[in-house]
Amino acid sequence: MDDPIAPAAGGVTASEPRAPWAAGDAVRRSMLIAAGLGAAALLPLVLGTYPIHVLTVACYYVILASSWNLIAGYTGLFSLAHHAFAGIGAYASALLALRAGAPVPAAIACGGLCACAAGYGLGAVTLRMRALYLALATWAFAESVRIVVSMEYGVTRGDLGLAVPLLLPTSSPRPYYELFLACAAATVGGLALLLRSRIGYRLRAIRDDETVARAAGVNTVRWKRFVFGMSSGIAGLAGALYGHYIGLLSPAAMQFDEMALIIIMVILGGQRTLVGPVIGAVVVEVASEALRAYGQLRMVVFALLVIAIMRVYPPGLAGLGRMLWTRLRHGLAAGDTTGHRARQPE
Repeated sequence: MDDPIAPAAGGVTASEPRAPWAAGDAVRRSMLIAAGLGAAALLPLVLGTYPIHVLTVACYYVILASSWNLIAGYTGLFSLAHHAFAGIGAYASALLALRAGAPVPAAIACGGLCACAAGYGLGAVTLRMRALYLALATWAFAESVRIVVSMEYGVTRGDLGLAVPLLLPTSSPRPYYELFLACAAATVGGLALLLRSRIGYRLRAIRDDETVARAAGVNTVRWKRFVFGMSSGIAGLAGALYGHYIGLLSPAAMQFDEMALIIIMVILGGQRTLVGPVIGAVVVEVASEALRAYGQLRMVVFALLVIAIMRVYPPGLAGLGRMLWTRLRHGLAAGDTTGHRARQPE
């Protein structure tokens, strides 16, 4: 039986007519997104090499944070292995390019498929677990992968690092920035389409109440495996791209600090939103570079910031920006109405 879950009450489906104001908001939102992407694409014209490198890494984290938000924020599966899937994709791509002589683009695609398969397999084993048990199982998997990569010197060169061929015939970050920006935009846009489809409604139904979703006919195990494999595949593709940009892989990138950074980015930016992980990734990466001289103390700063956000305003920076924008619009509208009434003759 296929799972015919309907949109939530009050939602608008593709077959329903949209109100004129809703269509106007959609046009304005599209124009704003296009303007933002255009401005971001022009940044290499005004910024130096190092800031562009920082923004390139930020785009990489946008992909990781957005894909983790899909599984944790929209589906309610708290996985602690997302950074491990990025590492699996990176090492699989590098080894295919180095040992099998595969072209780098083909190796990157295969790296993403390897991460997707690993995520789907892990999902098949663990997704009947709930909450804390799922988090512990995925954390154990991630640590196991990191230890294997560290110990297999003959294959991965362990902590010595594995030299990786570059994707583009240049070490300049500028063309890589354009590539990562396009990939990040494609990831967020693809997730937006997914979440507005019937699949997105099923995933949110699983997050809100899995028992009720199952009673409504949703095959919860199948869809959880699907989203686990999909998000892992996206992380693997991002890791493979990043490896062929940096040119050197190390197990240090698979330490739990990476997973903590991803979680901080999503919570700080705003869970269950598309723009939240984008904001969080950029803010955290730029701040991380600014605080690099303080070493691990920056993680303490980020942790305190997340605690403050969760305590004061759980929707995060995206929710805060939306609230301020709404108040500004209402204030301007109220001012226009007052001025119009004042100009009317008595």
